[in-house]
Amino acid sequence: MSIEIQNINKRFDGFHALRNVNLTVPSGELVALLGPSGSGKTTLLRIIAGLEFAEEGTILFNGEEATHRNAKERQVGFVFQHYALFRHLNVFQNVAFGLQVKPRKERLSKGEISDKVHELLRLVQLEQLAKRYPAQLSGGQRQRVALARALAVEPQVLLLDEPFGALDAKVRQELRRWLRKLHDEIHVTSLFVTHDQEEALEVADRIVVMNEGQVEQIGTPEEVYDKPANPFVLNFLGNVNLFHGRVHEGAAKIADLSVDLPAYGEADGTAVVAYVRPYDIEINRNRQGSEEIEAVVRRIQGAGAVARFELERLDTREIIEAELTKERYRELGLRSGEKVFVKPRNMRVFAQDYQI
Repeated sequence: MSIEIQNINKRFDGFHALRNVNLTVPSGELVALLGPSGSGKTTLLRIIAGLEFAEEGTILFNGEEATHRNAKERQVGFVFQHYALFRHLNVFQNVAFGLQVKPRKERLSKGEISDKVHELLRLVQLEQLAKRYPAQLSGGQRQRVALARALAVEPQVLLLDEPFGALDAKVRQELRRWLRKLHDEIHVTSLFVTHDQEEALEVADRIVVMNEGQVEQIGTPEEVYDKPANPFVLNFLGNVNLFHGRVHEGAAKIADLSVDLPAYGEADGTAVVAYVRPYDIEINRNRQGSEEIEAVVRRIQGAGAVARFELERLDTREIIEAELTKERYRELGLRSGEKVFVKPRNMRVFAQDYQI
């Protein structure tokens, strides 16, 4: 089922939670709503579910008006961050609940319900735990039970609100892979809320980046990461270094560096900011050319897949974060306190809150 959201606005006691939000989700797509706390992600999800209603705007399911339908009429499955399982029911009973409370005309027989629940438990790899109660399960297992319960009623749309937010890092990573695999098997249109950039980049077909009730950018993980629409998206999707400068004769002048800019007519003297990822910082012991920044090594973290450096610029005393491969780290053999020469690569330059 496709979802189309048109000009959605929502306020809470004067607070503008959503501002003219527009979004189209094709049938079968897995979409992440990504943004910081208070950006409107969960409010939008609840409006799609029919748990909240917008003051303005339209929601279409498969091209049909759904704006004023309640949650039951929308045929959505909702998975909450804290599972919301019935503590007095075992795993089998929790998953079966939605099937058992359907109107008599729509209700399956006991045998059919049993077969369907066992099929779902196999799907979420919990069939052997059917008789256990929520208190006897791990956090990851409880979340899978919640997902199976949501899928039991065969929803047209699956909505997940911070589905892995209450879990530790290792379990989160395992469930991310599992959710992606599950979605590839069932192909139900799905939206999940997260503030975890890595989670969104790893799992989603497309990412909707939100901030202060507005959509900043919509795109594939590669598009939003490699071609951010504005400084907010670039900052939010991973660590960046900021280099300040000004426009001079059509180029951004940043320390001893010169970065060509498109001809958008920015006047000389316009303040610009260049953003550079830590892995795009080149470090050398000796000067390789004129366009480098002198710095001092302040801290080295060599453990892990890459070596991380904190460098202090000699001209401004600002800190630069850099990441090197372990091979390059060993080759340089740097120590804290040593002077180095830094050259940023792949600089993304912005001025006056838009890309130039």
